[in-house]
Amino acid sequence: MLIARTVAKETIRYEDVPEPALEPGHALVRVHNVTLCGTDLHIWEDDYPAGLPVIQGHEFAGAVEAIGNNDAGIRTGDRVAVSPMIYCGQCRPCRLGRFNVCENIGCIGCYSDGALVELLSVPVEKLCPVPDGLELNLAAMAEPSSIAMQAVNRGRPSPGETALVLGSGPIGLLATLYLTDLGVRVICADTEPDRLVLASVFGAVDTLLVEPRSDFPGADQAARLDALTDSSGPELVIEATGVPSSLETAIHLVASAGRIVQVGISARTATVPMNAIPFKEIDLLGSRNSLNLIPAGLELLARHRDQARALMTHRFGFGDLQQAFELMRSRTEPVGKIVVDMPASQSAHPAGTDALGGVRA
Repeated sequence: MLIARTVAKETIRYEDVPEPALEPGHALVRVHNVTLCGTDLHIWEDDYPAGLPVIQGHEFAGAVEAIGNNDAGIRTGDRVAVSPMIYCGQCRPCRLGRFNVCENIGCIGCYSDGALVELLSVPVEKLCPVPDGLELNLAAMAEPSSIAMQAVNRGRPSPGETALVLGSGPIGLLATLYLTDLGVRVICADTEPDRLVLASVFGAVDTLLVEPRSDFPGADQAARLDALTDSSGPELVIEATGVPSSLETAIHLVASAGRIVQVGISARTATVPMNAIPFKEIDLLGSRNSLNLIPAGLELLARHRDQARALMTHRFGFGDLQQAFELMRSRTEPVGKIVVDMPASQSAHPAGTDALGGVRA
């Protein structure tokens, strides 16, 4: 079978290797679609602690080709998404049921070889059946959906509340979709007008454009926030950018006794006034991965297929991974989610070119 291995910085090598053997307790999944995220870009750029070489791909869906020692009710031919997170079950977070922050956490496609292969062996318990009628290219986005849902759940939203989502990339948009489903009014802010157009499609009742080198919110934007929050500020803020100034904005704008969830990741340092958190008695919460929310993410995508399709802005063939990553880095055009059509799906959904974009082994 054909695999794509990231062997060095910005270098993908295609290799022919034997297909994996079926192991007890595992299933062989014929990969149909893989979606790419910012973590994939960092791995490709060799700016991620996983280390190279590695086969990338942690957001994916496909069909079960074979299964061994099956106690999960999964059958050959079933369409599945895969939960890529691996945890030890022994450390303190795992014992508390917080395995999404396992001290020994692993991830298929990040810390171990992943789904940019034709056939992948995965533990049976990682398989998540895809709802009838949900296309596999959309089902591949169940993993980012689960991350957005985890962030929202951490914020303990209640129907009728108002939430501010800072950042309308894929995680921010999926959080907006889920919050709207829960009966929360959502205001979205971003630096890119195209993303704010999508935010309205995903349920935002208002959108705020963050202008570079300008105060945010401006006077008109502050008045709109006041009108939507009875001048008290949003009860919940989801910070989905990882930009230090965005966390500072969240602390400034959140209501007293409100909650902030930091899901955007960055190694940069934020500078915040130490008195703001106790004076408002803010709950400042982190969010990472999810607690088995991929099945719920699949159901969210199945309920909102039009929005899921709108988030999928680009498709590339398996042979065009180099071009896909270059587009992610350059952002010469608006990019939502990039979907990779693997060989199993390319005959039905032609994409890219037939030539392999990397170095053939």
